[in-house]
Amino acid sequence: MEQFGDALRIERERRQVSLESICEVTKVSVRHLQALEAGRYTELPGGVFRKGILRSYLKAVGLEESGWVDQFDQTVRTAVPEEDEGWTEFAENVRRSRAGSASSRIDWRWLGVAAMILALAALGWGVWAFVFHGRLSI
Repeated sequence: MEQFGDALRIERERRQVSLESICEVTKVSVRHLQALEAGRYTELPGGVFRKGILRSYLKAVGLEESGWVDQFDQTVRTAVPEEDEGWTEFAENVRRSRAGSASSRIDWRWLGVAAMILALAALGWGVWAFVFHGRLSI
């Protein structure tokens, strides 16, 4: 069975696209592109960056994303299983954190707006009182 990276390389070569031209278009380093084609996924940045490199590669070569991304996810899951779980846990923690603090963040924001309005009103009253009382006493 053909490996995922080999299939990418074969498609790239069939379309006569060099790694250097992909690098120029995508701004992804050649060593990351070589690691992608060689199946050395631990040499790639983790999480969404890894998938972003793949998507940029596919777009530069002219391949459809849908099937390739799914196949890549399966390949990475089997090649680097513990790292994938860490990212999933991280994303779940972020989601829980944001969901729990969303209502309190809105309350604090409105409290800050109200405090700012009160401070501006007090400052305006102070300036008004100083200017008019200063002129009245002269």
